[in-house]
Amino acid sequence: MKRSIVTILVVVAVLFSSALVVSASTPEDAKALALKALAFYKANGKEKAIAAFNDPKGEFVKGDMYVVIQAFDGIVVANGGNPKLVGMNHLELKDAGGNYFVKEQIEAAKKGGGWVTYQWVNPVTKKVGTKKAWIQRIEGTEMCINCGVFE
Repeated sequence: MKRSIVTILVVVAVLFSSALVVSASTPEDAKALALKALAFYKANGKEKAIAAFNDPKGEFVKGDMYVVIQAFDGIVVANGGNPKLVGMNHLELKDAGGNYFVKEQIEAAKKGGGWVTYQWVNPVTKKVGTKKAWIQRIEGTEMCINCGVFE
């Protein structure tokens, strides 16, 4: 009986510590993943990049971080957090705080890239939280890559 309780406690401790590691991403981690995705896009082309970014079990999804490609007209081109969103127009989408965060992301990309902060549902905790995303224009296109992290 004692062994069973100890085993259960160890399993719970491992799961809890794993959850902490998964959600312990930093803004610099998000920026690094976005820049890695941008380099992958440049090296492999649009089609291969979109397939890689839309793979929820691929190298561009890490815990609560995932890569998104957003066209400047608002159409979602890739979304590793929820590939079902591909093809949808999010230009008029508001975050939980009522801000047009996609428009803000596109404007940041047009200015060369940068950070955009907004309120969004964390795919790990399923709760609304503050997300900080690095936005980077894909040179020569009317699209941007972004990746964010919950603070």
